[in-house]
Amino acid sequence: VQLQASGGGLVQAGGSLRLSCAASGRGSGSYAIGWFRQAPGKEREFVADINWSGGSRDYADSVKGRFTISRDNAKNTVYLQMNSLKSEDTAVYYCAAGPYTRMKSTYRYWGRGTLVTVSS
Repeated sequence: VQLQASGGGLVQAGGSLRLSCAASGRGSGSYAIGWFRQAPGKEREFVADINWSGGSRDYADSVKGRFTISRDNAKNTVYLQMNSLKSEDTAVYYCAAGPYTRMKSTYRYWGRGTLVTVSS
């Protein structure tokens, strides 16, 4: 399974961005997809995930109410809509495929990250 994250960039505080994670390869549609982020000097942390059907979603408390995860299985793509961005959202964002869980150690496949920078 290969994952390609895109959509990062520079945005002002209060603005919005939409990240995309395009999955390919055998069985890619059967995995949950998680978004994680890593800020400079910090550990990679869970942001949100969505199960294979899109019927279950989970969010970190820090992004709940501001971020929305969704998936289009016809396009093998998962989206992370990020609204009301804050400077503390600045990080490299990664998508990963695996079981539906917050635990990053359980995710088997990882894409390269996309940088999100929020200016205050």
